[in-house]
Amino acid sequence: MALDNLISISFSANDLETIDKAIQDIQTVLTGKTINLTPDQRQQYGRIAEQNKLFVNKAKNYMEQYVQHVPGFIDKAEFDRDYEAREQIEQRLQLLDSLVEQLADTKVLLDHDNYHNAISFYRNIRFLSEENVPGTNVIYEGMKQFFSSGTTPGQPEVPPSSSTDNQ
Repeated sequence: MALDNLISISFSANDLETIDKAIQDIQTVLTGKTINLTPDQRQQYGRIAEQNKLFVNKAKNYMEQYVQHVPGFIDKAEFDRDYEAREQIEQRLQLLDSLVEQLADTKVLLDHDNYHNAISFYRNIRFLSEENVPGTNVIYEGMKQFFSSGTTPGQPEVPPSSSTDNQ
């Protein structure tokens, strides 16, 4: 049975160098400007929902229209810097999220292709080992450790989880 090859791509050394350089450039620019929160801090501060972003936008507009009503304890210049930086980051996050999704989806298909080809290879090695083809027993013994021992003869052996790891 022919296997479906869901995707076929490759990266040249130059492609990878360009990608790595771009990532390094981003990391360099962000050094000292970004924060890494703990899981507890992420929970504590959370994210503001779209409705709350609209509220912040409305408050900013009113603060600019009615400067006389901005309380003295609000540093409006700092508010404006935070607002602008948030917008700048959000725009870039959307672009990066799209790239991350594309890379992750591509990896899913590559993992799928690799996994199903590995299963086919294993099944062929198992067959060859059962036929006593010289040199195949050591390969079969090395690979069968990934499969449950509870399979019955005649049933195809499959790993405990046939889903691929998407990390």
